[in-house]
Amino acid sequence: MDPLHLRSAGTSLVISFDSGEAEVIHWGADLGATLPDLAILTAPVPHSAIDARVPAGLLPQASSSWRGRPGLRGHRITDGAAGLDFSSRLRTTSVTADGTSATIIQADGDTGISVESSLTLHDGGLLELRHTVTNDGTAPFQVDELATVLPVAPDAVELLDLTGRWCRERHPQRRPIQQGTWVRTGRHGRTGHDSSLLFAAGTAGFGNRHGRVWATHLAWSGNHEQFADTLGDGRTMIGGSELLGPAEVILAPDGSYTTPALFAAYSDRGLDGITEAFYSWFRARPHHVLPAAVTGLPAGKARPVVLNTWEAVYFDHNLDTLIELADSAADLGVERFVLDDGWFRGRRNDNAGLGDWYVDETLWPNGLTPLIEAVTSRGMEFGLWVEPEMVNLDSDIARAHPDWIVGPSAVAHKDGGRLPLEWRNQHVIDLVNPEAWQYIYDRIDALLAGNNISYLKWDQNRDLLEHGHGGRSSVHEQTLAAYRLFDELRKAHPGVEIESCSSGGARVDLGILERTDRIWGSDCNDALERQTIQRWTGAVVPPELVGSHIGPTTSHTTARTHDLSFRAITALFGHFGMEWDVRGVQGKDREELRRLVALYKEHRDLIHSGRRVHADVSDDSLLLHGVVAGAAAAAGTTAALFALVSTRTSAAEEPGRIGIPGLEPERNYRVEAVFPTAGDADYSHTFTQTQPPAWLAGGATAGGKFLAEVGLPMPILNPEHALLLKFTAL
Repeated sequence: MDPLHLRSAGTSLVISFDSGEAEVIHWGADLGATLPDLAILTAPVPHSAIDARVPAGLLPQASSSWRGRPGLRGHRITDGAAGLDFSSRLRTTSVTADGTSATIIQADGDTGISVESSLTLHDGGLLELRHTVTNDGTAPFQVDELATVLPVAPDAVELLDLTGRWCRERHPQRRPIQQGTWVRTGRHGRTGHDSSLLFAAGTAGFGNRHGRVWATHLAWSGNHEQFADTLGDGRTMIGGSELLGPAEVILAPDGSYTTPALFAAYSDRGLDGITEAFYSWFRARPHHVLPAAVTGLPAGKARPVVLNTWEAVYFDHNLDTLIELADSAADLGVERFVLDDGWFRGRRNDNAGLGDWYVDETLWPNGLTPLIEAVTSRGMEFGLWVEPEMVNLDSDIARAHPDWIVGPSAVAHKDGGRLPLEWRNQHVIDLVNPEAWQYIYDRIDALLAGNNISYLKWDQNRDLLEHGHGGRSSVHEQTLAAYRLFDELRKAHPGVEIESCSSGGARVDLGILERTDRIWGSDCNDALERQTIQRWTGAVVPPELVGSHIGPTTSHTTARTHDLSFRAITALFGHFGMEWDVRGVQGKDREELRRLVALYKEHRDLIHSGRRVHADVSDDSLLLHGVVAGAAAAAGTTAALFALVSTRTSAAEEPGRIGIPGLEPERNYRVEAVFPTAGDADYSHTFTQTQPPAWLAGGATAGGKFLAEVGLPMPILNPEHALLLKFTAL
């Protein structure tokens, strides 16, 4: 059987079938159109080892003497006896390929198991891989794990993954690749604040713009594992799998289980090349939210400026106050007004009301209509906060249906069954229960049908611990039921956009982003924290899908105080908005805020369609990141926006010259500071210098190659300040 060779955007994937199973020979740099005879890759057989070459299978198998993490773990259950047919010997039975996609079927008649592998190498170089295992036998088969894995090259010697916590999501950590298995396990029942959005292996010291990198992402919103597995012979596999609970997947005869998709990208241009592959995939989706001018899709529209009411009024919902807030927001240029938590029955704090998805008649005797009409008459869309997957014990629905509350016991809560510990005073509603699922669907459907709501902020504020249905672990089924809830509501209300919020950024993955239009990156609006959170969220997720808001002067979550300029420049590189009582912003501060809203509107098409670029800056107190127009910009248009950010005091007296990456080498550009400028008296404290660099006051003109290689001397910024730079194509 001839090898399979998929090629796209500088990436090749080669699979050989010479051993009888599908073996990944190469995933990485493009190999060109012609392959040699792959027999030249036959490796030697060492002493005191298996007397055959051990393939690195698409599904690594113990039957081929793979001593690392196996691709499939499971066993058959026959007449009450478990543990049978525990080791399959899968062999390729068919291969079909069409351009950059392929389907491979491997089967083992002895154990009665077959696996279909679906592979697509998308136009931008992003590889999508999933497996479906089918029970071809006559007795049940329990699946314990089905992993999607890929090999990386021998010169991949470092791992980078992400970790974090609430209000500090997605922070990077590095370690050398050593023999053994490095596993990142998520047992949150959701993706998790500490989940690694990106799992990357690379050459020594790989950075933003240099080094070879192989990276994966598992598109799943439930329990999961991501791992790197290195054998004694030096071969390393990276991949991921759903982390299944006890007996969560037992296949009846002819039953099947399909893995979450593993997305994988290769780059020889550092991490920015990985990001380009992911952005290319996102922005090619028919339902993506890019502006119509960029996509040509009638459904496309610019990402509206948002005002969310949480940090403005919290639970204090008063119609007159909210209309005042809407007036103030419209005056600033806000385009979407989102009413946050506190509008439904019994909800005066976070102890009660979840599950009772009816407008509270005592607060809203005429329903939400007066506020919605006030918002829409001022030219803004109206959005609403919901948390459909959760329930408070102090709620009408919990009192009426205590059996709808998730717990570890087969005995329902109403009959004395034990509940998990509370988290933010709440529990999880059992969406695996058809009646509970239908109730939630009907209530959210009724809200959307009965009100002019354009947007849902869909929250999920707790982990799914001890999560069971009928006494059995059910995170797998709950995740699929939640997906179905999103999907069915979107079908019923295709004009409503949905944001995935999960106590901030605890459910950020491509599984949830298949069915939502935006994610909330973090509950933390502190601009300093957001610099890191947004940089690493943006390694995979494009800025148009990441909510990024200006918070109050003093942060609600950290008590840090920052200038408006720093908060605004940080928020600019995302889906921009405010979470702030803007009624109190007056005088010159209000004029400054109007100016910033106008800046976002002027540049959002570029920010939400261009290439994200991150410079490798030697001074680790400084960041330089930006967005560059994807195609050759017409003369006189903004070709790039960059932010220079000082995160803390530097060991150096002055930053020196910093190169500007990502511009067209042969093109000339006019570069200027647009916010704040050296002439903005109110922001003179942004800079700490007696004399600014010569170009700062009036701008400068230089070629893209010069700017990348020679760079510009940067101004000396005070810690926790930023400068916005605009590059105009000449």
